[in-house]
Amino acid sequence: MTTVDRGPDALPSAIEGERIVAPEPSRGGGDRSKRRRRAGGFTPYALLIPASAVLAAIVGWPLIQLIITSFQEYGRAQVFGAAPEWVWFQNYTDVLTDPVFYEVLARTIVFAAVCVALTMLLGTLIALMMARLPKAFRMLLSVGLLLAWAMPALTATIVWGWMFDTDYGVINHVLVNFFGLEEFFKHPWLIEPLSFFAVAAVIIVWGAVPFVAFTLYAGLTQVPDEVLEAAQLDGAGAFARFRLIVFPYLKPIFLVVAILQIIWDMKVFTQIFALQDIGGIRAETNTLGVYIYQVSIAGGEFGIGGALAMIFALIMMSISVFYIRHLIKEDEQ
Repeated sequence: MTTVDRGPDALPSAIEGERIVAPEPSRGGGDRSKRRRRAGGFTPYALLIPASAVLAAIVGWPLIQLIITSFQEYGRAQVFGAAPEWVWFQNYTDVLTDPVFYEVLARTIVFAAVCVALTMLLGTLIALMMARLPKAFRMLLSVGLLLAWAMPALTATIVWGWMFDTDYGVINHVLVNFFGLEEFFKHPWLIEPLSFFAVAAVIIVWGAVPFVAFTLYAGLTQVPDEVLEAAQLDGAGAFARFRLIVFPYLKPIFLVVAILQIIWDMKVFTQIFALQDIGGIRAETNTLGVYIYQVSIAGGEFGIGGALAMIFALIMMSISVFYIRHLIKEDEQ
């Protein structure tokens, strides 16, 4: 016996004699919704074409030249007209078997990690303080942060280098005359690698904190006050409210700001190079950006410098891809 599907059962209506029947589900609804989602799917990519073309014209050709140079023996003789010789992966082998490269890479990673951690911590604390300050004091603090942010890196390095000067530095003068620390009389801050990087970290963090503070403060203004008030009424302290409410709301912002800080601090150049000119020992204080410059420009080994630059670029791309994938997973969840 064959059973005929007569559709959904009719329901009684308020009108006498009328029966209500649910409409048949659309068989092609899923396909149409997919088509609606795909409609105009190429438009975002088309909008990226002008910017991509400009970047390809400005960055593309130098990048291709860098890749080619990294596979060649390109030194001072080639600068003055000699034909370069193809050595293929020999430059990369020389770099990856050089213990100095790993020493500089480790130093760069540790220094960048310290700077990023300090920058994120201080920037978060300042952003939280800005959210609580009265309007007049918040404006005064914002002006101070903007002045620190607007100062060029080279100018800031020269000013801070003078403050830590061995003979006439303000820091030594204050420590000796106001705190009685005679051991800091004419203390050479930039000779020892540890104190050199402490000074460099102060300069870098001082210039990076305003960006983090302003970005996180903008995010804090979007956290619902009623949610924070409800948590406070439930007995949650300030740290618990930040951990359970504020941080989850601002987690994407924290991730974006952190990856930007990692990229900037890994490739820092101006502050380290200028401090070395003031008094640091280059062989003991090189970071990766300065090391690439010294090998290629100062040392005349442009092929090895190109290989170093490509390895550094691959490291930075790997970090960026890791964070982008993490952001995508967070957005999907």
